[in-house]
Amino acid sequence: MTHHEADPGACRRVCEALLRYRRVVVTSHLRPDGDSIGSSLALAWALREIGTDARVVHRDRPPIQLADFPGISDIDIGDTIPAGTEAVVVLECGDLARTGLSGFDGLPVINIDHHPGNSGYGEVQWFDGSASACAELVFEIIAELGVPLTADMATQLFVAVVTDTGSFRYPGVSPRTFSYCARLLEAGADPVSVARKLFDSHTLGRLRLQGAVLQTLEIDPGGRLAMLTLTDADLAASGGVPEETDGLINLPLGVKAIQAAVFFKEAGNGHWRVSLRSKGEVDVGRVARGFGGGGHKNASGCTLEGPLESVRARILERMAPEVAAHAGPVAVPASGA
Repeated sequence: MTHHEADPGACRRVCEALLRYRRVVVTSHLRPDGDSIGSSLALAWALREIGTDARVVHRDRPPIQLADFPGISDIDIGDTIPAGTEAVVVLECGDLARTGLSGFDGLPVINIDHHPGNSGYGEVQWFDGSASACAELVFEIIAELGVPLTADMATQLFVAVVTDTGSFRYPGVSPRTFSYCARLLEAGADPVSVARKLFDSHTLGRLRLQGAVLQTLEIDPGGRLAMLTLTDADLAASGGVPEETDGLINLPLGVKAIQAAVFFKEAGNGHWRVSLRSKGEVDVGRVARGFGGGGHKNASGCTLEGPLESVRARILERMAPEVAAHAGPVAVPASGA
């Protein structure tokens, strides 16, 4: 089969490494998303098909909207690599610290990623920045291992691609992406069911939460940068839960003139989780990496400590010139946005 990464032998080397171990842990980054969950589960299931004792271990629980997909209860939530593990596969994680796990000492690590800024850790690495989601790389690994796709694998890999591409709206979507998705549907993934569970199964608390967050909407004077804020008090008053905040940052991007959005979420102990999204050439990934975070060009995040006013000022100091440099002229006056 044809591989698309800069190093055509990387997928094969990953598979050769996987075949050397009988007890493997698959993990990913803190606050796992659809790609890290779907890719982890699909890879672990494929490894079990070839006789490997494979476990998925994540530090944080999956997002609430993924609860009804196959295998979610199969994920171990913890902060340490289990005793007896022979190797660890780390998916879409720029460095080991972002897993939130301990216990890597002396263990071989297989590092598979598609995000810019990966530090190149591990005994074996496969980085392919052209992949729309880590699921594309896992798809190729499963094929290289000779494991037939099950309906559950196909469903989780399809969820991974849909979520990580913003429903096929982010850069990185390619003919390869749709070719793989076609094969996932042939293997049993149901796009209608996936869409209903992801986008049409929210709680009433989430709807109220959306309204509360939109009440905080601010637009910069240029009309191209939107800011949203969620405090713990507002979250409690809405009746929503933290897991239901996923996707709220995208609401302002539905306005034609707005080219980037920032979402400040209170994260306890004086910390704020800052989510960044953008359109086109506005590179929020570069902004996030400047604060020790990471992600894609158009979708990234970081965590900052301090009063909200200070955190906002630090982020806007970096975001404003990025938006000004790449967003282009305002299509609609701010007052009409």
